[in-house]
Parts: sequence; C-alpha cells; structure tokens
Amino acid sequence: MPKIACVIPAYNEARNIVRVITEVRPFVDDIIVVDDCSTDDTFALAQTAGAQVLRHPINRGQGAALETGNTYALDHNADIIIHFDGDGQFLASEIHDMVAPLLSDSADIVFGSRFLGKKANLPFAKKYLIYPLATVFTRYILGIKLSDPQNGFRALNRRAAEIIKIANRGMAHASEIQTKTFKNKLRVAEVPITVIYHHFGQRLSGGFRIMRDLLIHKIIK
Repeated sequence: MPKIACVIPAYNEARNIVRVITEVRPFVDDIIVVDDCSTDDTFALAQTAGAQVLRHPINRGQGAALETGNTYALDHNADIIIHFDGDGQFLASEIHDMVAPLLSDSADIVFGSRFLGKKANLPFAKKYLIYPLATVFTRYILGIKLSDPQNGFRALNRRAAEIIKIANRGMAHASEIQTKTFKNKLRVAEVPITVIYHHFGQRLSGGFRIMRDLLIHKIIK
C-alpha cells in the first residue's frame, strides 16, 4: 500500500493541534507537524500527541512550513503527501476522498474546493469580494483554472511533490503550487470539501498582499 503522510503547518495552534492530530491519525501513516516558531505550547503538545514534529527557529510563514514538511516526508519515503491545516477547519474524514484520485492513478495532485457543493461558512467579505477577486486574478493573470484558488487542503503524489518546490513563504504559496502544477502539466483533480471557519481573521488587505506577492513572483521567476 502507498505510504501516506500528512503535513500540518502550525503557528500558535495549542488550542487545536492535539484534536487535529487525533482526528487525522486513522487516515494516514505519518503525521508531520511543522511548528513555525510558535510562542505557545504547540510544539510540546504535538509531540505528546504522537506526531513527528519539526520546528523552525524563526517564524518563516506557511509556505516555508509546507516545504519543510514536504522535504521531510519525501526523505521518509512518503508516496502521497496531504496538506492539512492545524486550526481544525478541515474534516479529517475527507482525506479519503482527497487521496482517491491519486490511488487510482487518475491525478498527480488533488485540490480541495469549497465551491463544489459542500458547506463552507465563508465570511461575507471572503465569499463575495476576496475569493471572486482571487479567482479572476489567478484565472486571467496566472492562467489557473480552478474553482477554489486559495484552499490549503490538497494531496500530492510523490512525483508532484518532487516537482513542486515552494518558494513563496507566505500565503501566496497556494497559487504558486497551482501555477507550478499547470506549468509542469501535472494531472489535476478537484474534490469537494467541507470547511468550518472558527474565526474570520483574513482582512481584505491580506488578499491584496497575496496578489502582490504573486505578481512579484511572476515577474522575477
């Protein structure tokens, strides 16, 4: 059977990390938590919960945490890598749906989507302003045609993880992954997922920062 590893980037997730690890464990072989220099007890709690825990000595951003986790998973013979947030907004039971196209060898990378039929309690600004703008931007500026351009729940087979090296340390890594997916002609699938927002932290300025970072990356790459 293919070895499945779950990479969970975490920054100050002491409130959620044990529950997330516990819920994910039945669906994967390895759980890799990358603590991005948290100031709370995330690192110790993740270790106690039985995850493999890596720690950045400085806060480097979610993109960097995912790249650290990908590298570790590949070095430890993972065949499939799941990206899963540490704040409890995703459902671990949907990992089964995410890996199915990889197990059947019909895709190299699978993107979760909040807009394919399942519930997501999106805050008003995200639903009607930030995500429509992000969709237009990624479709017409970056050439990415996906229903949900800013989603952190994804699954990669070994080939995709070896090809896609995440350079953007911040939140724009999601579109960077998608750009490199299409540039390298990887086979893509989208799977409907459920998202449960516990707090609505991202402001409109955050969306514009993502687009700015992507434009800079596109210009200098």
